[in-house]
Amino acid sequence: MAPKYRVNDDGAAKARQMIDSNQYDLDTEWSDAAPSTEQSNEKIDRDGYDGYGEWHLAVDSEASEGTKDRYAFPFGDFHRVIRSGLIAAKQRAAQNEHDAVEKAADELLDHLDSARS
Repeated sequence: MAPKYRVNDDGAAKARQMIDSNQYDLDTEWSDAAPSTEQSNEKIDRDGYDGYGEWHLAVDSEASEGTKDRYAFPFGDFHRVIRSGLIAAKQRAAQNEHDAVEKAADELLDHLDSARS
């Protein structure tokens, strides 16, 4: 069964706040910036699933709380927003018809592009 994603308001707010604080990377490819499994586990150990989850644009409301499966569409490296991560999230959401997540990623990209100009 396909996940039922909703926009993670905490994640979107985190991304917006980081963009407003100039904590973003415009150049790194997402394949190079995306957190590894080890980095994700370290984040969970340090900040719990809430801290891990705020780095994702979507929540699968049917997945168990306290699991990585609950969160999807990451947008940063646990230090800053990665522009290519937002692009990847938007593209993946569009491909899988997660319209609200696609819209959230698009709005954050617009916000990022406005902030840097």
